[in-house]
Amino acid sequence: MQVILIQDVNNLGGAHELVTVKDGYGRNYLIPHKFAVEASPSNLKQLEERKKQLSKKEEKLLAEINSVISVLQESPLKIGAKTGTSGKIFGSVTSVQIARAIREQKGYEIDRRRITILDDVKELGSYKAKIDFGKGNETEVTFEVVAE
Repeated sequence: MQVILIQDVNNLGGAHELVTVKDGYGRNYLIPHKFAVEASPSNLKQLEERKKQLSKKEEKLLAEINSVISVLQESPLKIGAKTGTSGKIFGSVTSVQIARAIREQKGYEIDRRRITILDDVKELGSYKAKIDFGKGNETEVTFEVVAE
């Protein structure tokens, strides 16, 4: 029996996939629990239309991500930190501070959990951080730690 999955099902497939399952599993579990619908000709047409819509939405999202990446790579971010007399900073620069600097200097809201700092930031200078936008889209951002 072929069914179209409505949502992700462990060990079977993801949402909007056409899969083949045993008749009893499809009729007695997947369809009654609203995990899938039967693969009728009309449902297959709806699946194709849904896939077209999702691909258009992904293209639009990818274009938006690329514009954000270009803005982030234009110039380095400036992050202020309190320093001692030797140039070492008190504490360390965190992803929260980088997210705040992006919001204030570039105008984009980026979740701090998507930011990974590549080096330990203990002194003034220029460093790099990686921002993961998901689905293989990531970029490196340069930031400068300056004295406040």
